[in-house]
Amino acid sequence: MMCNYELRMRRIFSFAPLILFLAAPLFAQAPEPANTNPVPVADSEDPNAKPSEIAMATSPRREGFPAPSSSKVSYSSCNVEQPYIALTFDDGPHAQNTPRLLDLLKERKIRATFFLIGQNALEYPDIVKRIVAEGHEVANHSFTHPNLVSFSEVNLREQLEKTHQAVLKASGVSMRLMRPPYGSLSETQRRWVNANFGYRVILWDVDPLDWKFRDSERVQNEILSKTHAGSIILTHDIHKTTVDAMPATLDALREKGFKFVTVSELLSMDKPGAPKETKTTSVETKSEKKEKEKERDSESASNAGARPKTASVSEKSKPAEKASDSKEVAEAKKTAPAKKGETQEDLKQKWLRLFGR
Repeated sequence: MMCNYELRMRRIFSFAPLILFLAAPLFAQAPEPANTNPVPVADSEDPNAKPSEIAMATSPRREGFPAPSSSKVSYSSCNVEQPYIALTFDDGPHAQNTPRLLDLLKERKIRATFFLIGQNALEYPDIVKRIVAEGHEVANHSFTHPNLVSFSEVNLREQLEKTHQAVLKASGVSMRLMRPPYGSLSETQRRWVNANFGYRVILWDVDPLDWKFRDSERVQNEILSKTHAGSIILTHDIHKTTVDAMPATLDALREKGFKFVTVSELLSMDKPGAPKETKTTSVETKSEKKEKEKERDSESASNAGARPKTASVSEKSKPAEKASDSKEVAEAKKTAPAKKGETQEDLKQKWLRLFGR
């Protein structure tokens, strides 16, 4: 019995490796399910982009802000068919200058766009409310006016969001535009601002440098000489000299045929292609026309009856006598006048007979 038992056990154990081999797949660990939500990879146009810039490009959009633009993100002017322009004022509101400017604009029924500083909006919420109530557009110009180009995503977001909330609280308006202080913002930052806040970045093509030259007459001349259809004009309502220049500047622009709209309205008129240079810049004002008409009238009156006598055709064709002509030549001219019907060849032969030349 023992021998048979041992024999059977040996046979069973001899099949053990085969049994383990066949059973192994049953105990294998099931594979992990595929990741259906992979982390997005930054689609950066710049292969040398910094990690902070890549993070900006992939950061999720903040709720409560306008949807990002599906077309252009940044503008300095617009290509429009009619003489529309946008007048913009930066760095306000200012306690004295902004209300005075609003009075001037209201009197002329002109609407403009105000790029507001967040901390000023917090300090003067009533002025912000008045700007909106009188039909003007408000836009974001940062909270403390720093150079944003070197800012991280966190700091840039703070500057824009604090200003957005300050203006929203004062006026109930959710802004749709922003202008970076000094116009300084990288292309990556512009795309990030548009993706996260829905802002379009607004620059300018007419800059009178009113912050540098506190001269009202210069501000006026610079604006009048450089403005064309589709222009976005940069000025600052925190400077008294700028506001002082506005009455004459606004009236002159209107005389030239320009029509004032907000920046958002101007963007809605933008046509594909490069901005067209219009004849509007060369159109004279009414006062210029009157001055030139007076000048022309006085010139015509002084010249009437005093026109210089013009030479006849025969006098123009007659060659001038040289001072060195000899007496013979003078005598020959007297004795041999040209007859009617004589040709040039006849005259030449007569000349040769007389002088033997």
